[in-house]
Amino acid sequence: MFHPVAWLLWLGAAVLPAMFSQNPLYLGIVCLTAGIVYAVIRRRSPLAQSWSSFLKLGLTLIALTAPFNALVVHAGRLVLFTLPQAWPLVGGPITVEAIIFGASKALSLFTLLLLFAVFNCAVDQSHLLRWTPAFLFEAGLITSIALTFVPQTLHSAQEIREAQAIRGHRFRGVRDLLPLFVPLLTSGLERAMQLAESMEARGFGGSLQPLSPRREALVKVATAMALLGLVSGFFTVTYFQGQQALGQVLLILSLIALALAFNIQSQRVRRTRYRHGVWQRRDTTLAAISAGVAVTVLVVRACTRASLTYYPYPPFSPWPPFNFLLGGALALLVAPAVLAGTRREQAQQPTPILAGEP
Repeated sequence: MFHPVAWLLWLGAAVLPAMFSQNPLYLGIVCLTAGIVYAVIRRRSPLAQSWSSFLKLGLTLIALTAPFNALVVHAGRLVLFTLPQAWPLVGGPITVEAIIFGASKALSLFTLLLLFAVFNCAVDQSHLLRWTPAFLFEAGLITSIALTFVPQTLHSAQEIREAQAIRGHRFRGVRDLLPLFVPLLTSGLERAMQLAESMEARGFGGSLQPLSPRREALVKVATAMALLGLVSGFFTVTYFQGQQALGQVLLILSLIALALAFNIQSQRVRRTRYRHGVWQRRDTTLAAISAGVAVTVLVVRACTRASLTYYPYPPFSPWPPFNFLLGGALALLVAPAVLAGTRREQAQQPTPILAGEP
């Protein structure tokens, strides 16, 4: 549908307000736009059915978090009712502010879950693996396997339940889950063995070019010194107000040294590509919109941070503030659903060939 880099930019722009703000108005806009994008993508992605179970779990989280926060935190002016003080932990006034604050926290988690569900349904992990830096190819492969583990497990569980239902098996209690777990564990082990065999057949790790012992030791020392410089620079900038310039210079030099060490590590890996990803005009449009949304969020946070923060307890106002500029910018996150092509256009696009395929 879109280029993986364009999707990464969209995900970064959408995650920023969910990470920086607890304002339910902004979170609601992001959640609504992500829901529209997910509704468009789920018709074309086979993984959407697996992620729908996680979204149901997120809705259950919202339903449980708000009452739990109200039962534990007894602060606020708008009291609904009061539980006996003799009850441990939950005894005391149940306030509207506690319910709203718990719901906003749960909405933030659900928004992040929905955003990553959209991203995982829209981007194939094998395509995303091609854009991993060369020196991180092993970590990229592990991350790709980890991202596909849960959806594949849920899909296998659903297939097993359907097969057992056809045979007349019905789940009535916890004891009836044993016929589900045994074949699920077996299928997971089979997938792991098939993956290991395919990696061995393709010569995974055999393309690494060895470094000389002197150069390898130099890279290790440079990496360690660069990481130590980053920690020292952050510590200097944070705790020594009079040494800000020194800390910033130390951070810049450490980042340069770390980039050089990573570049040397990348030269050890050989990469071949039979076909490069196609960057289309709508990818440019999506990338520009995502960059604009991210810049707007950062500018609003730098200028008026109070419009992003939300704390309903006294002495603050229980009503969340709203910045129309930021709200309009967040509404632009619906761009993937608007820019998505028709099914005929998707069918006409060539299927990319992964590196290493015959």
